[in-house]
Amino acid sequence: MKRITCSQILVVLALMAMSACRDVNKKAIISETAGTNMQTPMESTLQQTNFDTIIDGRAVKLYWLENKNLKMAITNYGGRIVALLTPDQDGNYVDVSIGYSNIKDYLDSAETYFGATIGRVGNRIAKGKFSLDGTEYSVVPNNNENALHGGENGFQDKVWDAEQPDTKTLILRYTSPDMEEGFPGNLTVKVTYSLTDNRAVRMEYEATTDKATVVNLTNHTYFNLNGEGSGSILNHSLQLYADQFTPVDQGLIPTGELKNVKGTPFDFKDFNTIGSRIDEEDRQLAFGGGYDHNFVLNGTKSNGMNHAATVVGDKSGIVMDVYTLEPGIQFYCGNFMDSENTLKSGAKDDYRTAFCLETQHFPDSPNQQGFPSITLRPGEVYHTVSEYKFSFR
Repeated sequence: MKRITCSQILVVLALMAMSACRDVNKKAIISETAGTNMQTPMESTLQQTNFDTIIDGRAVKLYWLENKNLKMAITNYGGRIVALLTPDQDGNYVDVSIGYSNIKDYLDSAETYFGATIGRVGNRIAKGKFSLDGTEYSVVPNNNENALHGGENGFQDKVWDAEQPDTKTLILRYTSPDMEEGFPGNLTVKVTYSLTDNRAVRMEYEATTDKATVVNLTNHTYFNLNGEGSGSILNHSLQLYADQFTPVDQGLIPTGELKNVKGTPFDFKDFNTIGSRIDEEDRQLAFGGGYDHNFVLNGTKSNGMNHAATVVGDKSGIVMDVYTLEPGIQFYCGNFMDSENTLKSGAKDDYRTAFCLETQHFPDSPNQQGFPSITLRPGEVYHTVSEYKFSFR
């Protein structure tokens, strides 16, 4: 039998310690090295030439943003996020956003909101009507009898002017003319999308007007933290920092009540899976076909913003935290996804395979005196910020 010397034993122990250290520091190493010029399958799928076109006489392109932890593709058609890649718990890039691989699919699809910048007023306006300073305005109804996300041709259908000052920032600008979709005032909008050093997608919205109007801007990215096309999101864990939500009628218009979530399927104050109570007999769930409701944020502060939500992908371990200056957030769990569209991964947009967390003022705010106002007047500056921050477990 070969004799093992003391020096050999010491070498083995040292190698074991080094291996353990590598395991312990695995996540730190991933965080430091992710995103360093590493080509991903999604990047090869998303070709610039598939987005180069002219719409309404204006050039449409695909823009890539990148830092050491995140990669994001945005098209200036609708100011929409097309792809968003972040490392999972094993260091593999995962595209956590839903989108198409070419501009034609965005133009042809009946689903117009994937990843889009939403305006002039996000969410619903009852019967498409509101009064401001004694004048009644009408927005074209596009959601049964109600106006949704800015009317029939909202900001998701516009070609935005784009400027990319550096590799991790894209500035989008659009001027909405007076009475576009029925809204008063020439509204000048600027949206800055940027990737931060702390692994966040930052969305900064600014707007001014020359006539009193209403404004409620948001982003409508559909997420699956296990990756686009990976199946249901019902096993994702969700925490919402909200003690109340705004109940709705059958048309999904708020009743004006602020209802406590305690004792209801809407209680996500502690982590619950999205699907754990979605099939309970509940009038509000029946109206929405599941979750499609505004939650009233508690004002839990972090980084000077409201900590709105935390979501965890059950397979990937990816964690998404949502922060915002807005008072509310719309949680939608893909109740109307119906497998009609082929996504950039080749998968279909099957039922409840993505969710949305849209930071916002409350739905139908112009008609609800008890809700925070969304009125913007000449001389004022509309300004709000939201972030989607990513980490992993």
